[in-house]
Amino acid sequence: MSYDDELERIRQQKMAELRARIAEEEARRQREAERAAAMRLILTPEARQRLANLKLVRPEVVSALEELLIRLVNEGRVRTPITDDDVKAILERIMPRKKEIRIERI
Repeated sequence: MSYDDELERIRQQKMAELRARIAEEEARRQREAERAAAMRLILTPEARQRLANLKLVRPEVVSALEELLIRLVNEGRVRTPITDDDVKAILERIMPRKKEIRIERI
């Protein structure tokens, strides 16, 4: 195998990897757009704002909550639109409790 053949093989392999990465990114963007559209239908503006604020700090919690809400709406187990108070109640159930730390001085 010549140097040029090896170089062409490597170039083809890199192009295939790049195409795969681009396809994955496009699929991820499509899923995000679908999820955002679903959240616009499911949540009130105040509830969407609460999730947007929380997403800055805890993106994994928001992602899990969005999946849960979409599943509940699809199953017909929750009424829409979901209000900010409803989101607060759900978050209280699914978010881990903060540990209270008390320091006593003697």
